[in-house]
Amino acid sequence: MKKHFLLVALLLINITAFAQHMQLRGTVKEGSPQQPIPYVTVTISDTSSKLVAAAITDDKGVFKFEKIPAGKFLVSFSFTGFQTVNKTVQIGTDEVLNLGDVIMQPDPRLLNEVSVTAERKAVSLNLDKKVFEVGKDMLSQTGSVTDLLNIVPSVSVSATGGISLRGNSNVLVLIDGRRTGLTQSNALEQLPADQVERVEIITNPSSRYDAAGSAGIINIILKKNKKAGFNGQVRLVGGIPNDTRISPSLNYKSNKLNLFSTISLRLSDYVGLYTMQQTTGLLSTPTYLNRRQDENRHDDSRLLYFGADYQLDSRNSLTAAYLRNATYDHDKTRLNYGYSGNNGDLDSSLNRTGESWENRSYNQMEFNYTRTFIRPGKKFSVDMQYDFWDSDKDWNLNTSRLYPAAITLPMIRTGSAGISKDLMIQTDLLQPLDSNSTLEFGLKMESRRVSSDFIAQQQNGSTWDVIEQIDNHLLYKELIGSAYTQFAGKTGKFSYQAGLRSEFTHIGIDDRIGTYTNKKNYNRLFPTLNLSYGFGTVSTIQGSFSKRINRPPLHLIYPFNELTDLTTRFLGNPDLNPSYADVFELSFLKNWPSLTFNPSVYYQHNSGEIEEYTSRNSDGLFVTTPVNIGSEVRRGLELSLLYNPVNWLQVNTELNAYSFSQHGSYLAQNVDFKGHSFTTRISAQIKLPNKLGFQALYNFRGANGTAQTRSAAVHNIDFAASKNLLKDKATLTFDVANLLDLRKFNDITTTENYRIHQTSMPNAARYRLTLVYRVNLKDNQAVRQAKSGNRN
Repeated sequence: MKKHFLLVALLLINITAFAQHMQLRGTVKEGSPQQPIPYVTVTISDTSSKLVAAAITDDKGVFKFEKIPAGKFLVSFSFTGFQTVNKTVQIGTDEVLNLGDVIMQPDPRLLNEVSVTAERKAVSLNLDKKVFEVGKDMLSQTGSVTDLLNIVPSVSVSATGGISLRGNSNVLVLIDGRRTGLTQSNALEQLPADQVERVEIITNPSSRYDAAGSAGIINIILKKNKKAGFNGQVRLVGGIPNDTRISPSLNYKSNKLNLFSTISLRLSDYVGLYTMQQTTGLLSTPTYLNRRQDENRHDDSRLLYFGADYQLDSRNSLTAAYLRNATYDHDKTRLNYGYSGNNGDLDSSLNRTGESWENRSYNQMEFNYTRTFIRPGKKFSVDMQYDFWDSDKDWNLNTSRLYPAAITLPMIRTGSAGISKDLMIQTDLLQPLDSNSTLEFGLKMESRRVSSDFIAQQQNGSTWDVIEQIDNHLLYKELIGSAYTQFAGKTGKFSYQAGLRSEFTHIGIDDRIGTYTNKKNYNRLFPTLNLSYGFGTVSTIQGSFSKRINRPPLHLIYPFNELTDLTTRFLGNPDLNPSYADVFELSFLKNWPSLTFNPSVYYQHNSGEIEEYTSRNSDGLFVTTPVNIGSEVRRGLELSLLYNPVNWLQVNTELNAYSFSQHGSYLAQNVDFKGHSFTTRISAQIKLPNKLGFQALYNFRGANGTAQTRSAAVHNIDFAASKNLLKDKATLTFDVANLLDLRKFNDITTTENYRIHQTSMPNAARYRLTLVYRVNLKDNQAVRQAKSGNRN
């Protein structure tokens, strides 16, 4: 009986002790300007100085301890460069003891004696994204964001500026987690690459993000400043062909206020060459056309970006910013046409010269309110953004026949003018449920209104006649309302995240003539699921699923285009419908001291696939337009390797091999097609003594195609060398883009009765010299940009 009584007593004592186990948490911040401090060592000791527990704060300065017994303890906070903080706490029987904000003050003696550097790799591989650190890559120090994306793993940029991810062009490009006008058409060519801190490749996004982009998301993160006081940098670039850039960035940060500003002036020239061999009448008597197009483009860009962060108190902050990007383009093109018959003799030749002038002005106002709470990890944010832009472009085209008799044909001119207004309001709430689970909610509304005028005219004596009734006004209206929720949790080594997003879309298209009047409404649910399991601290396996939508971008809907070429034309399709995708991915991540190994397999099924279709009209003009063809299935394997055998050498390599099959028809034509392709990229960086470095990059995209068009393989080489000067206050970089003019695009379009072979080289080799001078900044420290709420 006594034995049973003792067992019951021991059990009650254990239960009581367990009930007294509690959670200890808090946030560590710098005394001024109240910024969280990551990687602080936090220790708990009892009254005999025996260590009870230890932890390290996360990226947001948050620390947590689980199952701490009741009693009196000493909690110590230590971090290099700061004075150690000791707190005595009495832990009772409450479930949670929150220490709130623990303030650490810099230690002036240690700051003067110790220099701590944390070197990030140029490419890091996380579970849900691949991160390309711009500041660690020499080739990303000059040029535009378009140039930058061409060297980012898994990303490729076409001759016309189209961006693809893993060979799929249905990708959503964001800046700081948002859609902006800077990502439309070729506007990224106007944004300097030196304003970018990193590029995130998100192949299977969570429900927090917009569901657009069946291939995934490319998120461009602008630079941020965390250094108090006055600081900044000035970047000077000179290149051949002409590439002149001046980009000062100045910032000031105090306890409550952070002011940031960037100015960029750019004058650039581009040299392009395009050739075409066209054969028509394959079923009867063939005729041949050889066309050569020489292009000289001149772009001016003036970018201004400024704003402020204001810390209302320890929990509330405001950010307001304004961006203006004004561009002026002056392009000249010369086309030569040579027509011949089956015997090869020249029948006729023509010459067309064109000159265009375009002014664009893009403006963006943004506002962010963020509130944090006593409970670590809880955050509420509101974002508002208003974009408005206008554009005006004119073309003058002069055509003359050289053979068999010299004749000057009537002059042609086209004019287009557009205005866009885009308002976005978004709110997010991040709510921790306990130490291992979080619930998140969000609402978003985006309204877009674009109006455009287009006219094409031909000279008739002293008057001008409208060509082919091309004189119209188009109004495009888009309203997207969305809501999402997602739950994330962790049990031991197993982590999970499940979410659901709902998006309602209303689209209206009207024109003056009434040809394209169209209204569409569609509402869909987009579930997401991410699962991961860690093997120790160096290996992780992850599976993910998401349902995505690919809304047609405006340039695929717009039904007008320039009449630059005599034989071909691209026309948008206002009746284009969105396509939908189910995406599955399984990836593995393994880290060794000098090697990171990351293979992934993926499967994607698209319904309502959007594809470009080329046909020949009754006037003999080849018209290319986007259409919904049916479905596509894509399967692929991607492998990324990061090898850092010694401190002075880093090698990054990537291989993406995929197959695809398309099924469908258009205009009674079967467009079924199966194919496969692969891309690879190898980059090597060498760091030598005296702050001297070299980098070389090789890009290869294998041949691929559709039912109509085959694209040949493309490869190119880029090279850079850099040297730090003036005690790391300055960096001098020399780089060569498209070395040896290797980057050429070859496409062959074949049907039953014609064949078109086109070669495009939009940019010749470019040689640049860049000087960066920093004020109160060290190499690769960054400048501040606006906050982004809960998006990052």
